[in-house]
Amino acid sequence: MSATYAVVQTEMKTGNVVRPLPVTGLSFTHTLNAPGAATVGIPLFAPEADSESLVPGVSGLVVLRDGIPVWGGILWTLSADIAAGTLTLNASGFHSHYKARHFASGWSTRLQEQTKLLQNWFAYFNADNGIGTDASQLRRIGLGRFRTAMWTRYELRNAAEAIEELADNIGGFNFRYEAYWKVPDKQIGNRFVIADRSGVKTAHRLTHRANCNVTRVAYDSTALCTQAYAIGADPGNGGKLVAGKVNRSLAERMPERVKVATYSDVKETQTLFDKASATINAGAVPVAIPELTLYPGIFSPAEFIPGEYAAIQVDAGYVALYDEFVVTECATTVDVNGSESISLALASKDVFTNADAS
Repeated sequence: MSATYAVVQTEMKTGNVVRPLPVTGLSFTHTLNAPGAATVGIPLFAPEADSESLVPGVSGLVVLRDGIPVWGGILWTLSADIAAGTLTLNASGFHSHYKARHFASGWSTRLQEQTKLLQNWFAYFNADNGIGTDASQLRRIGLGRFRTAMWTRYELRNAAEAIEELADNIGGFNFRYEAYWKVPDKQIGNRFVIADRSGVKTAHRLTHRANCNVTRVAYDSTALCTQAYAIGADPGNGGKLVAGKVNRSLAERMPERVKVATYSDVKETQTLFDKASATINAGAVPVAIPELTLYPGIFSPAEFIPGEYAAIQVDAGYVALYDEFVVTECATTVDVNGSESISLALASKDVFTNADAS
């Protein structure tokens, strides 16, 4: 039996449900450590297409699958096709809110465990005209990692970038935002969730032409590097803090390839060494990137959360994959008849394992 989809309009500041929308077509995407996106079509002349209520930047959109929230975010743009009589709504996930939030008063924390640091950040932004992101359920990963974050108010540090860079450290994490019923059928909440950077195992085994169709596999060496440098802030002497790491075993196999990244707000050398280590480890092996479409009626999109990994098996000429791959993107499309199509983009698990402490 196929799933039943619906889309509700919400007030972003409160999460209160305004109304369900009459959907003519729907697609939504969950992306690893990124906002993700949704596109919703509704009739242009429907009563729900109310320009006084349905407003970009003000309204939220939440996708329900059998009544359960499976995607939520902020309506940022819409376009009207008058000839076709359709209105297309374009939304980004809750993380997009934090791309336009800044530490206007600066921030100063030394050696605080990263989950507590995240909770403090969300509390700071929730208190000042925010979207009420719940970070109360965050728990340490492993033994935890202690971080330093120090910015003056003149730097106007971007919140989304701060979260992303914290996640990208050695011993960091994968993150996502969950939409959930805060009050059933009346109010939607959004929750920040983290998981081990090296991925979370699922029981799924995807086999080409058995339960999925592998449409494409790309092989990418862009991230490969034999040496990595991380450049930080000026410590006050007119220079820059610099840390470097070398992958000697890879240098024996390929010509020198150097990656340089700048973190102008980082004021501690150890943090820069962590950044360089993450770069050198993530660039230790080429990346295999399969893309596939799941056979209909077998899985739900909630079974493939970005950051989780599954076993993939493909035997097609040059492509011989029998390995575990991390889901980097899960895209779902629902047509006017309610038929569901789920596509996945994945990357070699080795890349994520290597990017952690080694």
